[in-house]
This record gives sequence, structure tokens and C-alpha cells, in this order.
Amino acid sequence: MHDRPRRMRHHGLVSIPALVDRLWCRLHLDRLAGGRQAGYVIREDMLDHPETVRSFRWIRWLLVAETIVGLAAIVVAVLLTNAGQTIPWAVWFRATVVLLITLTLYVFAWRAQLGYYWAYQRLRLFSRIFPVVTLVIAAIPGLYPFWMVIEQIVFSLLMIGIGDVLTTDHMRATFPKPARR
Repeated sequence: MHDRPRRMRHHGLVSIPALVDRLWCRLHLDRLAGGRQAGYVIREDMLDHPETVRSFRWIRWLLVAETIVGLAAIVVAVLLTNAGQTIPWAVWFRATVVLLITLTLYVFAWRAQLGYYWAYQRLRLFSRIFPVVTLVIAAIPGLYPFWMVIEQIVFSLLMIGIGDVLTTDHMRATFPKPARR
């Protein structure tokens, strides 16, 4: 359904992902997000390598799991609120932020899967930082209810999983650091 071609004026049939990519490029968002390294793209043969494809499949599934965890936190908060419990603002803030962070990670994974080094680096960086920050915040006594602390631990484990996939020997070889200009 997502790859169903649509007819565009003067361009023939184009898939929805191709349309989104075209819009992204037209708005120069890679330049905005990637800075100097915005145009650095890895070799096509490395993108098509079975291990690269498998790695990005794992990353997508881990991101789906993070989305489910984030949505579950909101559902639990709503159910508890409807049952008469007072849910601290920190829970609502955290649940919303997790979903927004996950959306940005989807974008980074999408651009990295297209070969953009900057997106791979951002995804790798965030998969290292977010678990640490999340676990430190979860350790603050009384800030979150117990169920939210568990949610944060699960979120962190999923992020660590993404980091593990991104730092395999194959993925580091697939996304070599660009030469300094």
C-alpha cells in the first residue's frame, strides 16, 4: 500500500516514499539536520548488502516496540486517571516526549537507511545518550510511579538494542567516517 505508485504531472509513476524523499530534499532538510556532512552518502553496494538490510529491519522493529511502549504508557496514564488516580505532570510530559523522540528516531533511521552518514551518526549518538538520561531520571525517588519506571527501563533497553545494531563491525564499516575537508 505504501509503495503504490501515484501519477504525477510530467513525472510518470512515483511511489509515496519517493514523493516524501523528493519533498525532504526540496526543503533541504538534510542540509539543516546534517550540517557539513549532509551530502555524504555511503556506497550503494553497502546499502544493498544483506547484513545492512537486516540491521535496518531490526532497527525498525525496535522502533515499533518503542512506539508501543510509549503508547502503552499514555494508555495506562489515561486509564488510571479515569479510575480516579492523580497522575503527576512528569508522567504526561515523559510519555509525550518519548513518542516525540521516537518519531525523530524514525526519521534518522529512514535517512540512514538511504545512506546518509549524518543520520546514522545521530541515531548512534541518541541510542547512547537517551538510555543513560532515561535511567538517571528514572532513579530520582518519587518522580515517577513504579509502572513508569518500568516503562523507562524497557525504553532504555530498546534504545541500547538499537545502539548495539548500529555499532556492529558491519554497520561501522558500512558507514565510514567521512574525510575531513
